[in-house]
Amino acid sequence: MCGRYALHSNPDVVALQFGLDRAPEFKASYNICPGGDILVVTSKGASRRRWGFGNRIANARGESVAERPSFRDAFRAWRCLVPASGFYEWQTIAGQKHPWYLRPRDAELFGLAGISSLRQGVRSVSLITTTPNDVMEPIHDRMPVIITPEDYAAWLDPDEHDAERLMRFVRPYPAERMEGWPVSTRVNQPANDEPALLEPMAPRQSRLL
Repeated sequence: MCGRYALHSNPDVVALQFGLDRAPEFKASYNICPGGDILVVTSKGASRRRWGFGNRIANARGESVAERPSFRDAFRAWRCLVPASGFYEWQTIAGQKHPWYLRPRDAELFGLAGISSLRQGVRSVSLITTTPNDVMEPIHDRMPVIITPEDYAAWLDPDEHDAERLMRFVRPYPAERMEGWPVSTRVNQPANDEPALLEPMAPRQSRLL
């Protein structure tokens, strides 16, 4: 799953990477949580949308996103990208959950795969998840789908509705291109939102990647 992420890039950099006509307005955040309004990029540009279908379903499993009634139409017609600087996942050790901060090693800004929906007048988004790569596997059994820049246009193409062709994007990010480290449990509290949340902590029975 993907329960929290961070976005703290310069808006001009976001505009450049995602091919936007102008820099989007957003506040840098180091602890973005489901239920809030997040920055989303579609084929029509950038906007703010609620994270969580029906304000509840924050993630959609990639293995069933093309068939599950809740997601299949959105997957075929309303795909989006969610700009991110990194994401959090929790590793369970001896019954205790320890947060990690993870990101592509070669990108300070990247796009998470999402699908969008309009329900009762509210535009919402769910992030697509997939099986873990070798970096994620010791930490969690799921990871968000990361779309590479060269695939942005194909992923957002409003004329592409073929689920089989789209499924080629639903895959783990290459492990050799990822890095991660343990961080403070202060990230568990949504009210905590500052750069210090990203600082590495001493490894807890795990190798610092």
